[in-house]
Amino acid sequence: IVFRCAFHSTIYDVLKARGFRETDADLDWDIFWADKDWIHDVFDRIHLQQHQRVNHFRNHYELTRKDLLIKNLKRAQRQAQRDGLVEEADRYARCCPATFMLPLEYSMFVEEFKRQQPSGAIWIMKPVGKSQGKGIFLFDKLSEVAGWRQAPKWLRKEEEDTGGRRGADREDEGGKKEPEPYVVQRYLSDPLLVGGKKFDLRLYVLVTSYRPLVVYMYRSGFARFSHVRFTMNTENLSDAMIHLTNVAVQKKNESYDEKVGGKWDLKSLKMYLRMQESAETVEGLFANIQDIILSSLFCVQDVMIQDKHCFELYGYDIMIDKGLKPWVLEVNASPSLSANTRADYEMKCGLLDDTLTILDFEKYLTGTETQIGGFDLIYKNGSRVDPPSSANVRSYLGCHNDREEQLRRMSRCYENELQRRGKQDPQPKQQQQQQQQHHQQQPNAVPSVSNRRRSKSLGSRRITGEGGEKMAGAFHGRNARSSVP
Repeated sequence: IVFRCAFHSTIYDVLKARGFRETDADLDWDIFWADKDWIHDVFDRIHLQQHQRVNHFRNHYELTRKDLLIKNLKRAQRQAQRDGLVEEADRYARCCPATFMLPLEYSMFVEEFKRQQPSGAIWIMKPVGKSQGKGIFLFDKLSEVAGWRQAPKWLRKEEEDTGGRRGADREDEGGKKEPEPYVVQRYLSDPLLVGGKKFDLRLYVLVTSYRPLVVYMYRSGFARFSHVRFTMNTENLSDAMIHLTNVAVQKKNESYDEKVGGKWDLKSLKMYLRMQESAETVEGLFANIQDIILSSLFCVQDVMIQDKHCFELYGYDIMIDKGLKPWVLEVNASPSLSANTRADYEMKCGLLDDTLTILDFEKYLTGTETQIGGFDLIYKNGSRVDPPSSANVRSYLGCHNDREEQLRRMSRCYENELQRRGKQDPQPKQQQQQQQQHHQQQPNAVPSVSNRRRSKSLGSRRITGEGGEKMAGAFHGRNARSSVP
């Protein structure tokens, strides 16, 4: 299996650890983990073979650009209202706080601002095309937005740093600068706190098809914490260390701990919440998180360009308020795959390895699996896939990630099925010949660990976990540790 990768991060380590062969060829690959620029600039001008896969849908930005996400949620809400689907319309409305697109909806925002001003509402401005907390600011007076209409503070700073080049690029023919596209959103001034500090969740969702919609959710994730105690004192509205949980922001704090990385794994957070609240309440929270994620995908299902070559691993940022209501803050098309701690590295390696297992380049899966590694199927064939009624959970999100044992069970089931059918190694002959030719060209090369595993019996080659052999040279935790920078 041949891969091309635009990133030298965790995904590169996992692709290599599975025994895939790297190439820099333009089109001669089975999977290309591409950056978004390649999708925008090249994808529409090439023809892919049946088996080739890329990691973005053509118009992924319908979900991952802040303004377009809001636009699609509002459109879906209006359509549901016209169809008389009151509950469905309400689900779309509950996904995000009150949000307006600027400059398009500036007048509507001003009207809403004045309506909520007596309650002391705080608003947050976010540039649609920035990440890592860049360009974000809070305000409680309309006069503080006036400067944005000329040029936002972060843009003016970049102009100063680059000698005005960026500003010149944004000037129109009349010599005037266009307002930077922003979304303005009602700030969640009453977030759920742990130890007096604000946090948000980073969760991972894999979509392998939009028509029909097929969605997997990863059990593991993490909470990202601020390093300063939360306060809504208006004098501190400009303090990013209080209000933004982005790692790029928090790592600049003098109390930042590189060993912990300002993160807490999702399972630990769920256990903490169950000590504070009833089990039923916490299960309801995590089920609601899953529901708003599905609603965000439903609203773009009809506008997303379906392509059998595409899949997407999204990074969802979720905020929980003190009433234990979840909100979608944004959806990332390219969630960070670099790791700043050992636990972070191991979690992301498992995440990416299970993603590649679901893509099934080796053609081992039957298509009936509801759990693959740490991923749980949550939507397929037009219906939700929930835990059985006998389970004591309503969502597997935040539950124990038993990916190793689950992959071992899949391995044993697969081996038994092959023995029943009396079949031989299912690896395609053409692929075997390509591998033999590759090794003949390198007669003195020492076979990789994953390739050595291929020479074992089918049972030990098949899907198992990080402690033992894995499917088709899948990621092996002990081997990958030596590749950490």
